[in-house]
Amino acid sequence: MLLDVRTYTCRPGTIGKHLELYAEKGFGPQSRNLGQPLAYMKTETGNPNQYMHIWVYENAGDREAKRAALWADPDWIAYTQASAQLGALEKQENMLMIPTDFCSIK
Repeated sequence: MLLDVRTYTCRPGTIGKHLELYAEKGFGPQSRNLGQPLAYMKTETGNPNQYMHIWVYENAGDREAKRAALWADPDWIAYTQASAQLGALEKQENMLMIPTDFCSIK
């Protein structure tokens, strides 16, 4: 199992508009191509301009194939263009992680 953990930081005051745009135009094509995320969260404490999501893949090859399909999806491209036009995203951090032997994710 391979977990793609992504943390995004939005410009102050824009996270609501960004998540609204994603819910309207991005979640559909992303979940259609990648499957349902393990988690999609916004901060309760800490930086109020951040959110995180986690996608689960069988392995690196599965991730590569699913992400290639995502980037070939015209609906996803339309979302990324709308997101760029909104200009809310300031920073993106990605980590590929694997579960420990003693705490497996089902």
